[in-house]
Amino acid sequence: MEVLPVWVGTIIPDVNQKILIVGGNNKEEEAVRRMARVGYDHCIGYLDGGFEAWKAAGKPVDTIEQVSATEYNDRATEGKLLDVRKESEYKTEHIVGVQNLPLDYIRERMAELDPKTKTFVHCAGGYRSMVFISLLRTMGYNNLIDVAGGFNAMKATGQLRLSEYQEQATEL
Repeated sequence: MEVLPVWVGTIIPDVNQKILIVGGNNKEEEAVRRMARVGYDHCIGYLDGGFEAWKAAGKPVDTIEQVSATEYNDRATEGKLLDVRKESEYKTEHIVGVQNLPLDYIRERMAELDPKTKTFVHCAGGYRSMVFISLLRTMGYNNLIDVAGGFNAMKATGQLRLSEYQEQATEL
């Protein structure tokens, strides 16, 4: 819940956008308050029972393909790999030869992606890559696959060539 106000501005650029909360974790009122604190005052309500209620009602759902870090290693030749971590994280350490397109700049830089190319997407642990893929799916990018566990899981396999670690100064 702490990350919601941080990312809502990136994901929803229009503060007047009407928003429906789909939570199901009994924190809908808290989500509305947190978004209001950063200027998003147009929550029109929440889905009682969250996503599970939606599915139980037989409403349409969509899924995002996800592979483990090990499975990615086996399928790497099927497409390209994209790192959606912040630029400072990427500069600290990354998989050699992988493009960095931070979630923060998705709207400005999405034209750099070919919607027809199969693309495996990773962040540090899996949260941002799912947000990235979800947003692009709404815009017709259907060849995106999430790498579960992100960079941390991929690094742990020991099978990828990494850049030299560069300690970064803390940004104030």
